[in-house]
Amino acid sequence: MTRDPNVPDAFDVYTVVVLRRPQDAPALSDAELDELQTRHLAYRAGLARDGVVVANGPFDAQSDPALRGLSIFACGPAEAARLSDADPSVLAGRLVYDVMEWWVGAGSLAFPRTGRAVGERRTMPED
Repeated sequence: MTRDPNVPDAFDVYTVVVLRRPQDAPALSDAELDELQTRHLAYRAGLARDGVVVANGPFDAQSDPALRGLSIFACGPAEAARLSDADPSVLAGRLVYDVMEWWVGAGSLAFPRTGRAVGERRTMPED
């Protein structure tokens, strides 16, 4: 079978975590929310300092206001889930997350602040 010219020869595969606000998120006072947000941001900043998170940030102007942010991890999905479980906002029930592998054409993204390659180079399996 002829290879589809629209499919890249290789992909870089990244672990992505999407944070969302669950419908049953506990109600907190403004002071509690501020304190929790401070701890959440500090935790995510620590993951970035440790080189585990290579890109991280909130969403704005999205079609679903439950979607809160996205992180690209420099580890596999199981480790990203373990680390996300320890996020203070996840522990407090204010956020939940989805973990997935994201395949993009090889060389499409770079993370210059990491000083190393991120992701895993793969090819599309043959049918």
